[in-house]
Amino acid sequence: MQVTITGHHLPVTEAINAYVQQKLARVWRHFDQGIQANVVLSVERLEQKAEVTVHFQGKDLHAEASHADLYAAIDLLADKIDRQVVRYKELHQQGVHQSRGPDAV
Repeated sequence: MQVTITGHHLPVTEAINAYVQQKLARVWRHFDQGIQANVVLSVERLEQKAEVTVHFQGKDLHAEASHADLYAAIDLLADKIDRQVVRYKELHQQGVHQSRGPDAV
């Protein structure tokens, strides 16, 4: 999966980059069918904001989180997108593996 990390009013250091990659690796462990992920880190007044958009085949998932600490915002973001990816994976697998018999409407 290709992950693009950008900063808005904030420099993206190697430490921040490595932390985001580490947190998102947990998400990809559940379901690595994603094509691309865009992460935007920004500062708005005293709030640190993290957003991610994950592009799957035919579906985009988006999550955002804010906190006073950037690392805490990244943690919250990883938890949110992880729940969305697990739910998407379950729905995707049900749709693919669900057999339709002659009684199905």
